[in-house]
Amino acid sequence: MRRLGSVQRKMPCVFVTEVKEEPSTKREHQSFKVLATETLSHKALDADIYSAIPTEKVDGTCCYITTYKGQPYLWARLDRKPNKLAEKRFKNFLHSKQNSKEFFWNVEEDFKPVPECWIPAKEIEQLNGNPMPDENGHIPGWVPVEKNNKQYCWHSSVVNYEFEVALVLKHHPDDPGLLEISAVPLSDLLEQTLELIGTNINGNPYGLGSKKHPLHLLIPHGAFQIRNLPSLKHNDLLSWFEGCREGKIEGIVWHCNDGCLIKVHRHHLGLCWPIPETYMNSKPVIINMNLNKYDHGFDTKCLFSLFSKIDNQKFGRLKDIILDIN
Repeated sequence: MRRLGSVQRKMPCVFVTEVKEEPSTKREHQSFKVLATETLSHKALDADIYSAIPTEKVDGTCCYITTYKGQPYLWARLDRKPNKLAEKRFKNFLHSKQNSKEFFWNVEEDFKPVPECWIPAKEIEQLNGNPMPDENGHIPGWVPVEKNNKQYCWHSSVVNYEFEVALVLKHHPDDPGLLEISAVPLSDLLEQTLELIGTNINGNPYGLGSKKHPLHLLIPHGAFQIRNLPSLKHNDLLSWFEGCREGKIEGIVWHCNDGCLIKVHRHHLGLCWPIPETYMNSKPVIINMNLNKYDHGFDTKCLFSLFSKIDNQKFGRLKDIILDIN
């Protein structure tokens, strides 16, 4: 099976969307909702959505693994955003409804500075060698997660650059009904994007860890394939999200043969997220660290060391895993 998942830019919805002037249930202080119609989008049809592989959309923050300083590194998402003057000009353009005219960006002057190590995301449009902003006025990109950078401390907790490994959650290779937490070589994840989930990410919809004992994990995009998805009809998908155990997820991402990614979020269908019991938390999980080859050279308080203490243990749910540093 081909390798899935590379989230390098904003994904379009599988349906044509419309804006309703109602308070958003997705974002506080947003006075409108973006809802799906019953019409499949041209982008989805052009990408041959019917032959695409559907996967679970996981609620976290996007990460990327590529080389830095000559070794595999975890990179955090950092979009380059316009400065105040450019943002005001862009918003005025959007509200003027003169969308027949193209907005002109001066990339060198209109955007806030970013760290020197910042790189633009792949697949974004370029003009004269400069990465161009998307429809939201942002230039998607990445910054390397340095070991002692406090801003990305939760990212840092799931990687070890000395041994070049990452803490990954995925299906057990021999049992698709079982989840597995393991230490995966960063070299095996090169050029993949992943989702960082956990205690201090996006309100922790999966209930991982606690304030006293935070827990974070990486999930490769496309890791959780959906096996029994209904037809690509609005009402059928709505019923699946509402009534099926497998539908207790944030959304669906279709991986198309041409590399295009298409999504639908529960909010597109007028449904709530987060929800009390997620499908991810309904599956048992086993710890499979196998750190003997590293001679236990990890910091005793890091997640790798704490997981090694409960290696080969099986838990009923992710929520049940408590890593006590005492």
